[in-house]
Amino acid sequence: MSDESKKQLNRREFFSFVTVGWVAFTSAVAGLASLAFRYSYPNVTFDPEMDFIAGFPADYEEGVDERWKNGFGVWMVKQEGKLVALSNICTHLGCVPNWLPAELKFKCPCHGSGYYMNGINFEGPAPRPLERYKIALTPEGKIKVDKTKIYRYEKGQWDHPDSYLSV
Repeated sequence: MSDESKKQLNRREFFSFVTVGWVAFTSAVAGLASLAFRYSYPNVTFDPEMDFIAGFPADYEEGVDERWKNGFGVWMVKQEGKLVALSNICTHLGCVPNWLPAELKFKCPCHGSGYYMNGINFEGPAPRPLERYKIALTPEGKIKVDKTKIYRYEKGQWDHPDSYLSV
């Protein structure tokens, strides 16, 4: 074999290079098509249910119950003969405060807003108290929390009979 024949591609090598090229091109086009397909669907974040059953009133002891905090965004607070469903969204910028049982207060980690156990703000930049949700008893005697109905302290709505349960 001469040096010139070694430098030229034979037929089999040519077709293997063409095959590799087509596979790479097809993979790139398929990847771009899948990105375009994914881009055509909106990013959806599913909010928690707007109403839920929260057990029986006897299930709650005096103080703050955090069992519905992560799943539904609600603290159940039993204080002074009332059971309320308190929103866990800070009224400043929408962060989720933490319940500090040793200090008997809610404290927002974002900007330091503080709320008493009943939801009234007392420190930090929060402009108003936490919101309450509608709370009622079902015919079976279970608690039903409805987050579509909000009661605000500054509007005098905390005295509304649907904003708390007498226990």
